[in-house]
Amino acid sequence: MSDKTAHADRESPEQVHIAAESSSGQPPRATGSGADGNPQRADIDTRKWHAESIDDTLRALAVDADEGLSPDAIEKRRESFGRNQLSQGAQRTMLQRFISQFDNLFIYLLLVAGVVTALLGEWLDSGVIFAVVLIIAIIGFIQEGRAEQALESVRDILSSDAFARRGGRKRKIDAKELVPGDIVHLEAGDRVPADLRLIRIRNLQTQEAALTGESTAVEKKTDPVEENADLGDRLCMAYSGTLVTAGIATGVVTAIGDRTEIGRISGLLKDVETLRTPLMQRLDAFTKVLSVVILGIAALTFAVGVLIWGRDWAEMFFAAVSIAVAAIPEGLPAVMTVTLAIGVERMARRNAIIRRLPAVETLGSVTTICADKTGTLTRNEMTVKTVRSGVRDIAVEGVGYEPRGGFTSDERDLEIEKGMLAHEMIRAGLLCNDAELVRKGENSDTSFWEPEGDPTEAALIVLACKAGFSPDQQHKDYPRLDSIPFSSERRYMATLNHDHEGNHVIYVKGAPERILEMCASELGEDGPGEIDKDAWMARADAIAGHGQRLLAVAKKDVSEQFEITEGEVERGELVFLGLFGLMDPAREEAIDSVRVCHEAGIKVKMITGDHAATARAVAQELGLKHTDKVITGRELEQISDQDLPQMAQDVDVFARASPEHKLRLVRALQSKREICAMTGDGVNDAPALKRADVGISMGQKGTEAAREASAMVLADDNFASIQRAIEEGRTVYDNLRKAILFILPTNAAQALIVATAIMAGLVLPVSPVQILWVNMITAVTLGIAFAWEKAEGNVMKRRPQPVDEPLLTPFVIWRTLFVGAILLIGAGTLFLTHNDADGGTLDYARTMAVNGLVMGQIFYLLNTRYFSAPAWTAEGITGNRVVLIAIGVCIALQLLFTYAPFMNLLFETAPLDALAWAKCIAVGIVVFVLVEAEKALARAGKHPFARDFSQPAENKANREA
Repeated sequence: MSDKTAHADRESPEQVHIAAESSSGQPPRATGSGADGNPQRADIDTRKWHAESIDDTLRALAVDADEGLSPDAIEKRRESFGRNQLSQGAQRTMLQRFISQFDNLFIYLLLVAGVVTALLGEWLDSGVIFAVVLIIAIIGFIQEGRAEQALESVRDILSSDAFARRGGRKRKIDAKELVPGDIVHLEAGDRVPADLRLIRIRNLQTQEAALTGESTAVEKKTDPVEENADLGDRLCMAYSGTLVTAGIATGVVTAIGDRTEIGRISGLLKDVETLRTPLMQRLDAFTKVLSVVILGIAALTFAVGVLIWGRDWAEMFFAAVSIAVAAIPEGLPAVMTVTLAIGVERMARRNAIIRRLPAVETLGSVTTICADKTGTLTRNEMTVKTVRSGVRDIAVEGVGYEPRGGFTSDERDLEIEKGMLAHEMIRAGLLCNDAELVRKGENSDTSFWEPEGDPTEAALIVLACKAGFSPDQQHKDYPRLDSIPFSSERRYMATLNHDHEGNHVIYVKGAPERILEMCASELGEDGPGEIDKDAWMARADAIAGHGQRLLAVAKKDVSEQFEITEGEVERGELVFLGLFGLMDPAREEAIDSVRVCHEAGIKVKMITGDHAATARAVAQELGLKHTDKVITGRELEQISDQDLPQMAQDVDVFARASPEHKLRLVRALQSKREICAMTGDGVNDAPALKRADVGISMGQKGTEAAREASAMVLADDNFASIQRAIEEGRTVYDNLRKAILFILPTNAAQALIVATAIMAGLVLPVSPVQILWVNMITAVTLGIAFAWEKAEGNVMKRRPQPVDEPLLTPFVIWRTLFVGAILLIGAGTLFLTHNDADGGTLDYARTMAVNGLVMGQIFYLLNTRYFSAPAWTAEGITGNRVVLIAIGVCIALQLLFTYAPFMNLLFETAPLDALAWAKCIAVGIVVFVLVEAEKALARAGKHPFARDFSQPAENKANREA
């Protein structure tokens, strides 16, 4: 029995209303009906069924509750309303989705590079470039295809069968055949097949977490509610896709297919666009700038060569093409893909399953996490947090169904001993109980506790275990003789137990106000005494003020008997034992993770379908920053689109939120340039999950619809895993920045070598095919090594990366020109000193230049492993085994390039002697020393871009923020 069950108060089954038949014996004609008596679609779609009486509902739908619809009426309504299924909408073909992957400026640059390479006659290199493009497109195609399965998974949640009354008989039909006005029967275990206005119920409870986010089962009634009631408060409705957990009911279909609440969410999902990630946006800007610079340098070089030096235009054309090929970072997409893939692997080990590759990087830029309460910040497991006896207030430690935790009173540890008032209270909650707690799993490492029955009753069993009771032994020592099951009319449950020694006792639990009505005394330290009902109601209000739901327990010692009656229980002779306060508490690890996120400059906001008081209590327990103000969905609707973005930033707790509210909040935050991560587990969360920069769904308790709409799935449904994933995401982003910082200077050096030679009227120090070789081998060996780098410093002690910060920052431009110039001078000097000097040849000189470039890149790789820390330490040189392997592979390829006869023929190279290698290595050492000197100046604050070198953790403003 849930606490909502304890509080519910509705009419008995005998008080059910049904519509009267007309004098002709036919169902009353629908208001707004057509000439044939059938209701009109416009009228049906616009009505607020939850605010209408049963009589008015049946009249509007032109149906008799006992007879149901006739075959003719069913056929006409099916023609008007269609089938009870969600429409698919327009679907792109696989070919269209595949072609769309090439619609990217960076891809265009790669394709141009591939075509140019082919024009140069280097088919092998051209094939490598085209293969990279194809791999990128295939990865995007696969990921996008999985994302589009979200709508299919929403459709699958609908019920397949239904029991409907047609022509006076109850029949099992395909749920797709239901039409508005059908009379549908429900019982425990059924999935509601369409939106229903309830007309008859008996102890009906439904689980609506998938739609509302509310963790406990909802106790239903048939009375109409206010027209503007939130979805979770429309207790006279049962919605398509929700689950009946207890009781039986009869309802009339008010909406089918796309017009149901779940259909409306599906429509939202189809209309929600997926945003490009921050990195993709930066890459778009980066490639535009890069393409302009490359074309500008190539055009200038062509003009100088032809107009000033009078060289052949065809020769200059291919020289300009060489500059373009040198400057385009062909290996960057491959480096990015591998870096993101390694990030995916790391996150998977920390329970964060990435479904879309770019989400890895986006996590590192997250500025706001919009977290669903139930199951993410909390365990979605009811827990007794307060035991209030007649003499003390006891706090209960531990969360969830794991029977571990102690008791405290006045901040002191407390042992629940036999003879204490709380001891008898807890026994009453254990014995007056129909649930069971079952341990599942093969071993102690993977096993877990799961309730069978009502979660609230299971929480009382967990409480008893914490107090030292053995449930099985208690049931043997105090077997049950008789019981009165809970009903919403009685608002209590009662059991009759005995102790094998002739002592019999009645235990009762239920709503506090109802139990107090039936009590004549309360249990004190000296036994039963006069009861102060006002004091107990004040205590109940105080517990409820902490967002806890209430149950009361009482008892009555009786003479030997074997059955109990309602009259005996309700005679007003019970002894009041105390109150239990229950809630779905915050995860202990989530509390720590929220603190870490705040330290990292990330705002955490709770958006839940639960009540405001409950949301505030959990938010305070979590340590959210702004818990004084809770905005409900109804209040949210009154806020204009202009005012919402600022309010969304200022408020951290949102309650009774619908799918539209969640989607609107995410969009409002994004309009403030926030990078939003959104968590959720229900169908109602899917639109917001898709719209968010990173949608995060639950892997254990989440719906398939939520998982398919998300970019990341939490294997353990734990908010702490989000914090760890963000940490990994920041590391991945840093590694991508390091890869770019490594690739751009080396590409710039090659372009500068060609451009400088042409400007000076000299022969090219490096041929176009040799440039392609350098680009290819350094990208697939040295560049990819950054994917395995560990985090530099404490990445969760700094603020998120600014969303408007471009990839080409002043520091990156400076470093590109600085290192590019060093490599230009080093490789150029090697070429000039060995071309036609002392019997040198052009091939020999070019081989020297190429190896000088590669050695410079190898040493620069060590520099770039750290933004600011020195790289000359043992850790800096040997700390990443993958870096050493990459360097070894690169050197092996260069030896092949230099000494293999077929490579000499293919790339026009020549073998080098030991002295030549020493000179090439010297170029690398010069690069290493000069870059480390630059970093030392930055650490001393004497570099113009010192701020870009410093660790954000050391920044006072960041710490304060």
